[in-house]
This record gives sequence, structure tokens and C-alpha cells, in this order.
Amino acid sequence: MPVKLKPLSEQVVVITGASSGIGLATARKAAKAGAAVVLASRNEDALKAIAEDINASGGRAHAVAGDVGDPADVETIARAAIARFGGFDTWINDAGVGLYGDLDKVPMEDHERLFRTNYFGVVNGSLEAVKHMKGRRTGGAIINIGSALSDVAVPLMGAYSASKHAVKGFTDALRMELSREKAPISVTLIKPSSISTPFADHARNYMDKAPRVPPPVYAPEVVADAILHAAIHPVRHLTIGSGGRQMVLLGGGAPALADKLFAFAVPKLSKRKGEKPVRDNLYEAGVDGRSRTDAYGGRRFSVYTRAQQHPGLVFGVGALALLATAAYLGRGPIARNARPLAARVARPVVARAAMRRPVTAAKLAVRHPRKALRLAGALR
Repeated sequence: MPVKLKPLSEQVVVITGASSGIGLATARKAAKAGAAVVLASRNEDALKAIAEDINASGGRAHAVAGDVGDPADVETIARAAIARFGGFDTWINDAGVGLYGDLDKVPMEDHERLFRTNYFGVVNGSLEAVKHMKGRRTGGAIINIGSALSDVAVPLMGAYSASKHAVKGFTDALRMELSREKAPISVTLIKPSSISTPFADHARNYMDKAPRVPPPVYAPEVVADAILHAAIHPVRHLTIGSGGRQMVLLGGGAPALADKLFAFAVPKLSKRKGEKPVRDNLYEAGVDGRSRTDAYGGRRFSVYTRAQQHPGLVFGVGALALLATAAYLGRGPIARNARPLAARVARPVVARAAMRRPVTAAKLAVRHPRKALRLAGALR
């Protein structure tokens, strides 16, 4: 059954981890777009204040306190959404905790608690959402927040990296199983790079200095935009920020080099000046209510992330660039040697792009027939 997602203004959206960071930024943007939002986290006081603020601004918000690591609490969140708004259309598993320290210096109970929130919180939320969405004709969307560290690992964040690898494995397997059953449910993995949220401020820290996320750093609103894009467009995964993508490419293409580079650079880039935070949120709620940290800023736009959300635009720009290249190579002596090589390289790229977006390719060809013919001629 094909997945058809409602416009955001017609949706009820459940967001775990909604009292700070990415979850809070997403809640505010979703409410501003007209969605009803169900806010969940362990911090009841912060949630109520956020919900009151959204409702006072003309939005629709309902707060539910709960620990996503407890299946009973997650069931309570779902029941509250049904009781207040009649159901839900998108479930966003954003709740997460951080931990900085060498693996052999982190107590085993901290490893287990981190997995209880980061992994089992996603499992509990996803399966609860499936239970309610599976039998509906309208289906819905499940959006799990992974990380660029779902694909690579880094020192000092080994436990966190492991939990995000687990989130990716679970999300991919869930998508396959729902596809096999033809359930009308979209399953998306969001993989943020470094984000300027209070994540590091809230993390349990076994280092000698205050923690931070390595640059380049992006604003939480960039992630929120990607999450809400996935709420209305079925998409497999979205990576936020080219920095994370470059790490993944390096890790996959040159793993030995990546190991040495990450081992040397990441510990230096994971520490900042200033006093170490005295409180963390590993076992209980921290100081919430902020989407951004005061320690450093973040980029408000990512070209790479926006390109993933608009592949048709990327195809058009790429086609125009190839046209310009073809026009240049089609003149003068350089054409005799360079043009055949360029055509050989460009031909499969253009073919794959056209196969991925055949309707877009056809529209471009109809709109610009002369350019399409020149491109076809250049690629012969």
C-alpha cells in the first residue's frame, strides 16, 4: 500500500525529547505550521511551560511526562495523544542522552542507562506507533533521530556511537518488515552532524574539561526542518550537514586513515574552555527549556541537507552545469580529447538522475527542448 502523508497543518505529531534541543525546535516549528503537537519528556515542569507558550501563541500543544525507556510510559504518551487529539499521524523519537569518556572509564550501569534511553526509547516509541498506525488506511510516519555516528564511531563517545548504530539497524529492519507487510507507514532515519543544542551541556562527562560537539556545527532548526520534511514526504534517511557526510565517506573509503584521524582530532575538538557542567541528564531530567546552547553557535543553513530534500532541483542544476561544460568542450582543439572523456563520465550520472526522477527529467526536456538536445548530443 503506498504511503500518503497528510499536510503538516492536518497532522497530530508526537515528539519525545521535546523539552530541549532538536525536539523543542521541532515542536515549535510544527505548531507554527498548524500541527497539533504532543510533547513528551521526563521534565514535566519544562513541558508544561513549553505547551502553555505554544497554546498562548495560537498553537495546539499537550504535555505528557514520561521516560521513553519504560514501555508503560510510552503507552501512556500514545493514549494521551488519542485522548486529547483523537490519534496521531507522525511519531518522532528524539529523546536521547550523551556520555563523554573513554570506554574503559565509563561504569557499566552508565552504558546500560544510555542504551535504555537512546536505543530502547526508539524501540518502544516505534513499536507503539506501529501498533496504532498499522491497521489504519491513512498510516503515518515514524521518524527516528540517529546521528552521523550511526555510520561511523569516534573516541570519547563510544557508547553514544554504539547506541546510534543500534538505532540505525533497528530503523532499517523495521522499514523492511513494514514494507514486506505493505503497511502504509513511512520510516525515516534522521542523521544529524554536530548541532548547537544543549546536548553536550546535559551529557555525563568523564573528561577533564567541559565537553562540546566538534565543528562544523549546525543550528537545531536545520534538523527540525528536515524532520518536518520527512513528516510529509516519505524518505528513507536524511543527513544533516555535510560535515557528517564527509566523515562517513572517509570512514567507508579509507577506514584506516579515518581511524587515525578521528583518534587524533576528535578528542581535541570535543573539549572547550569554561567550567564543566555540574549536572547531567543521564538518570534524571536536566535543566530544560532551551533549544540552543550558550557555549557556541551553529550554522542556520546546510546546502547539502537542502539538496537531499529537493533532488529535482539538484538534477536541474546538475543538468545546466553539464550543458555549460558540454558547450565549452564543444569548441576548439580541446574538444577532440576532453569531450569524449567528459561524456563518458557524465553519461551514467545523467542517466541515473533521470531514472530516479523521470517526471522531473521529462518536464525539463519539454521546457528546454534545445538544451535537452544539446545535452543528449554532448553525451553521445
